[in-house]
Amino acid sequence: MALLRIQSVTSRSRVRRANHSATLHKWSVLSSFLIEIKNPNTALFFTNRALCHLKLRQWDKALQDCQRALDIDRSWVKGHFFMGQAFVEQAMYDEAITSLKRAHDLAKEQKLNFGDDITSALRIAKKHRWNMIEGKRIQQEIALQSYLNRLIKEDKERQIERLKKNEGMATCEEIENVCENTDKCLMEVNGLFSQLDDRRKKRDVPDFLCGKISFEIMRDPVITPSGITYDRKDIIEHLQRVGHFDPVTRTDLTQEQLISNFSLKEVIDSYLEENPWAEEF
Repeated sequence: MALLRIQSVTSRSRVRRANHSATLHKWSVLSSFLIEIKNPNTALFFTNRALCHLKLRQWDKALQDCQRALDIDRSWVKGHFFMGQAFVEQAMYDEAITSLKRAHDLAKEQKLNFGDDITSALRIAKKHRWNMIEGKRIQQEIALQSYLNRLIKEDKERQIERLKKNEGMATCEEIENVCENTDKCLMEVNGLFSQLDDRRKKRDVPDFLCGKISFEIMRDPVITPSGITYDRKDIIEHLQRVGHFDPVTRTDLTQEQLISNFSLKEVIDSYLEENPWAEEF
């Protein structure tokens, strides 16, 4: 039985590898095919090839094709969208957010329905940027904590040395007082940094508090008949400018069908009260 299970696992693993290889081969073939297209004036061809490059994890080539598409048509949504995705993969988060926001705005202006694809990519880019900034802040705080600890300990040594010079021989009680004060200072400083760590652990806005259109934390959540929650101003703007349908499920939707989600509103208000930094997320 054990041998059969091992053989079964091995077989599934081989199938997964084969499927993955087949998928990569498909995108590689498509990419090669698109290279042969001899129409340099059609943005669609370049974004189609850019998509192939994205699937093949060829970020630089994807960016080049997106740029060529946008040189042809600056309002080409997929050019900005795919460019934003490539920037995310290269950890160029500011550029990614700029491209994805542009794609989002253009899609709204042109009444194109991308569902939650663009806004989801934008949330991911913003989260990556936040994590990067937070990581740098953590490193700075660690360096500052180490520096302050070293200064306090060096001051302790100077005080003890001064006592010995002034009195010939410092008493045990005097040295103990210096050590106690030093320990107290170290405890207070490290306690402050520990509080920062506790606050930092909460600095991750849950996805369910963020709107699926504005990609910001919601202020007036409403729920649709499909069970999807949006920020009221965003879904109303979508209905007025894009069309009367749910942007995620694409089912028919009117403003009269929106129902206030008071339970979620209470959760959001409580969250913002406890985490004021989330206002800037």
